[in-house]
Amino acid sequence: MFRVTRRYTFAASHRLHSGELSEEENRRLYGKCNNPHGHGHNYVVEVSVRGPLDGATGRAVDIAVLDELVQREVVRPFDHRNLNQEVAAFASVVPTSENLGFEICRRLKRNWKQVFPGEWPKLEKIRIGETARNIFEVRADEIE
Repeated sequence: MFRVTRRYTFAASHRLHSGELSEEENRRLYGKCNNPHGHGHNYVVEVSVRGPLDGATGRAVDIAVLDELVQREVVRPFDHRNLNQEVAAFASVVPTSENLGFEICRRLKRNWKQVFPGEWPKLEKIRIGETARNIFEVRADEIE
């Protein structure tokens, strides 16, 4: 069994602010990330898949197919967007990197069988680097 990880990047802005909390609670909880004008990140997203080595191709995943899926479902919809205002999934969900990881995983899983119709490869995990110190990871089997 092989694990293959591909790295992708996109730039996006967001404001961490919950409508369920008071202005004061939002400022206390999110600090500078609660700036009313938002702030941006150069996100690094790693998509890891696993599968057996294909004897004919010598590969565990068709990288071109994976790249197109991630470009279509993640990079193009999120790149240079204000996540709060331009991505419907975050209209009522705080666009934390945890929620962003969940949304990326959900989008890839929703379209996985269309581009990889066989048993393999399987989506294993999504890892997001928001900053050099803030990295978030979600396993695909933990999300419906």
